[in-house]
Amino acid sequence: MRISLVVAILILLVIGAYILWDGRQNSNELILFGNVDIRQVDLGFRVAGRVENLYFQEGDLVRAGSLMATLEREPYGDEHLQTEAQAESAKFTYENTEKLLKRRNALQSDGGVSQEDFQTAETNKDVALAAVKAAVAAVGVAKKNLTDTNLYCPTDGTVLSRVREPGSVVSPTDPVYTLSILSPLWIRAYVQEPDLGRIYPGMEGEVFTDTKSTPVYRGKIGFISPVAEFTPKTVETTSLRTDLVYRIRLYIDHPGPELRQGMPVTIKFPNG
Repeated sequence: MRISLVVAILILLVIGAYILWDGRQNSNELILFGNVDIRQVDLGFRVAGRVENLYFQEGDLVRAGSLMATLEREPYGDEHLQTEAQAESAKFTYENTEKLLKRRNALQSDGGVSQEDFQTAETNKDVALAAVKAAVAAVGVAKKNLTDTNLYCPTDGTVLSRVREPGSVVSPTDPVYTLSILSPLWIRAYVQEPDLGRIYPGMEGEVFTDTKSTPVYRGKIGFISPVAEFTPKTVETTSLRTDLVYRIRLYIDHPGPELRQGMPVTIKFPNG
């Protein structure tokens, strides 16, 4: 019995010493609570028209540069051809005015053309040149409009919602998809004013989720707000919600699929 009692006492002493040592080790640890920031964008066409194709569904992962949707091209294709023809016509008109000005210039030295006729020929040439520039610009606009009948994904993301369907008539202000942006991914958290001096830009931290099997992610502080604000109602802290805090942004080095936008996380700064 005495031996068992001694062993039990020794075990308790070892456990107590470890708890005391671990508490001292973590006495400088700074723990913050935050959320994966929600970042999404509404995607739509720059020109109006009838939707012809939609290539992705809700929940699909889309890579940057992927063709997501198209409008009917025929109206814009015809407009492009029309502006090209107008540009050719303007070019021929300019060439004719240039030839006429050369003839007027040759006859002016012999007195065969009045000064007024010569100046009129010069003006006609300048007007024709301006018409050529306007026609070339119109071709560029028509070509860009034709290109914009295709909607490309601007960045890697996940389709949150597919707002329109083929056959819908849309304007430039109408969203077609809502896209959740995958990268860069950051954590939004808040630090109390007394702890503000314990953090700095570039400081490394560990990110934990409520799921036990989720790996520990690492990140660096990329932004510390210079302005204090009241603690948002969605943030759980151990002090009053009305305390002033400073918003920080922690960029994740290598985010994984376990980190989803809006989910709560815990951030630990071992040397905070």
